Amino acid sequence: MEKTPMAMRKHVAIFGDTNVGKSTLFNKLLGQEAAIVSDVSGTTTDPVTKAMELIPYGPIALIDTAGLGDKSVLGEQREAKTLEIIKRTDLILYVQDVSCENVLNPRPIDKNIPTIFVFTKCDLANAKTLNSASAKYPDSVLIFDYNEKSMDSLRNKMVEELTKQERDDETLIGKLLPKDSSLVLVCPIDSEAPKGRLIQPQVQLIRDCLDHNMKAYVTNEVTLSAALEDLKRVDLVVTDSQAFKTVDKIVPKEIKLTSFSMLLAYQKGNFRQLLDGAAAIDKLSADSKVLVLEGCTHNTSHEDIGKVKIPALIKNYLGGETPEYEFYTGYNLPGSFSDYDLIIQCGMCMVNKKEVVSRLKEAEEASVPVTNYGIALAKLSGILDRACEIFAEED
Repeated sequence: MEKTPMAMRKHVAIFGDTNVGKSTLFNKLLGQEAAIVSDVSGTTTDPVTKAMELIPYGPIALIDTAGLGDKSVLGEQREAKTLEIIKRTDLILYVQDVSCENVLNPRPIDKNIPTIFVFTKCDLANAKTLNSASAKYPDSVLIFDYNEKSMDSLRNKMVEELTKQERDDETLIGKLLPKDSSLVLVCPIDSEAPKGRLIQPQVQLIRDCLDHNMKAYVTNEVTLSAALEDLKRVDLVVTDSQAFKTVDKIVPKEIKLTSFSMLLAYQKGNFRQLLDGAAAIDKLSADSKVLVLEGCTHNTSHEDIGKVKIPALIKNYLGGETPEYEFYTGYNLPGSFSDYDLIIQCGMCMVNKKEVVSRLKEAEEASVPVTNYGIALAKLSGILDRACEIFAEED
């Protein structure tokens, strides 16, 4: 559980006004002093995210945020960072001092995100105040001096709310193939491959195959032909998108082929939106502006997929036309998507599903087409139809 990637954990964020006990609650839930606690308003500046085990639910990411309504010099900037967290939040813990004047009129956060109202400092309040809070928010949790009984009530409520969100479509492969299927995973070893280990999408798919009683055979593009000869039956070949062209020539046409990045697109967002977005590549020109989004930071090289390979392939595809590119990584995003003609994002293996869905929605509202590395590379390699065949029944 400790090794479960942040991107695969449900994100629980603590929101509320300044000085209501958010950081104390954060520390108590974690069981460690991870956030600074002070009576001084505005102590928490940047959001703090920690991995934890919520028993019996499982691994989650817990986020402490700066207080809303911060009137300090940097308060506006702190609040802006706090509100950015909403995009990746699966469950809100809205913390309020039960004795505050505006306790029954909380600031709106996002009505579409499940919210648990948490009232702190209840041990200092009178019965009338507590009854008023409980009457308006019957499903709220009252915290009395952060004692274990109060904290257990909150944990149980968190487990209840997160369990409601569990869905069968969180799988990469479980809905696409039946159990006992045989997959060949092509994992090229180039300068971008981390020494001594596989990258997260590859590991995630191997685990997903095990979870759904499927057989996964791992090889690279050099030994792929021999691997296919060794196996009596192959239901699907999954390759790193950068090797699409090479792998397409090796794998017989009767065997389905796709990429890790396309499976992530299917799992984490609106696959049809990303597929339709690839058509915008045909409309690009030297006057176009393309936004490239990567979920994590890494050292770039001559083989970098986002900064080197995809721009080179697009230039060749367009007959020499070279659009303008802008690159953003992690949770760092431009102020608006509306300035771009196309957004190309990576597989987003390091970003949670809620954040990906939020970005896709923002792009849709700005009427900007968006696709991802795997889909773009399949199109630029001339094999998009084949690479999408495995998703046909789910589309």
